[in-house]
Amino acid sequence: MSMRLSPVAQRRWQRFRANRRGWWSLWLFVGLFAVTLAGNLLANDKPLMLGMNGHLYFPAFARYTEQQLGGELPFVPDYRSDYVQRLVRKQGGWMLFAPIRFSYDTVNYNLTVPAPSAPSRENLLGTDDQGRDVLARVIFGMRVSIAFGLLLALASTVIGVIAGAIQGYFGGWVDLIGQRIQDIWSGLPMLYILIILTGFITPNFWWLLGVMALFSWLALVDAVRAEFLRGRSLDYVKAARALGLSDLRIMRRHVFPNALTATVTFAPFMVTGGIAMLSALDFLGFGMPVGSPSLGELTAQSIQNLYAPWLAISAFVSLALILSLLVFIGEGLRDAFDPRA
Repeated sequence: MSMRLSPVAQRRWQRFRANRRGWWSLWLFVGLFAVTLAGNLLANDKPLMLGMNGHLYFPAFARYTEQQLGGELPFVPDYRSDYVQRLVRKQGGWMLFAPIRFSYDTVNYNLTVPAPSAPSRENLLGTDDQGRDVLARVIFGMRVSIAFGLLLALASTVIGVIAGAIQGYFGGWVDLIGQRIQDIWSGLPMLYILIILTGFITPNFWWLLGVMALFSWLALVDAVRAEFLRGRSLDYVKAARALGLSDLRIMRRHVFPNALTATVTFAPFMVTGGIAMLSALDFLGFGMPVGSPSLGELTAQSIQNLYAPWLAISAFVSLALILSLLVFIGEGLRDAFDPRA
């Protein structure tokens, strides 16, 4: 069964499509995220497929030992080494590698110059100060950043909409107490709290996401609260209440659609804020665990290695591309949902 949009939603969709910058930015962003999600197929130090003795192996997705390939050691082999490649060829086998034969944590021990090394045919964007391929780290770092921003925006939107809806719809003491809680909560220094907590807990993706979601919902709650304050006094809402509809149903069916404009237009900018905050924490050393693919960590390396400009260029172009696309998408959504249009 196909989903039919309401006339208002159709007009908004047409206005968004008419904004060429926002429309193409959306598709470029979706394509970029899809490419990063397929990062294991694009950058991997293990073969995507290995054929030997009439059998197919998939080392990029399963763990095999050297003994299973006809070797002697019961450990995962280094498929890029000459020894393993000769071992496979000796048995009439073959290996299909990804276009980039490095993962985000693979160290290139075959460098002929000290790391960080300049871009070359083997490392298209060069290596960082630990000999890891920059292009592979950019691909995986963009995936982590975009996923973090999207999940943070989703969690913040859910919390912000619920908090703003309760305050705006019920008003009175509920709204007053909610506002005072917001004032206290917004006064807490999130960065200092994160720095203190990192002294007791090793931060990771989900830990950072949870802590930041506890604070980022404040950016949306005021807009949703204002829409519910205005919507609860409308005639059709009063009529629905007089007919005996429950508060939850009135909020969901009759008031929330009006607050949807603020929610949707805020979303891309919340994703932007999440990506920027994660990059800033990684830059300061309070973000993802050491060794994780991170654009902020790559930016920090560029400051420590001023003679390696490819590090700064790679980090800047990656962050600028993601944030610019999100800003253009947000502008397109804002114009499409503008009630004056």
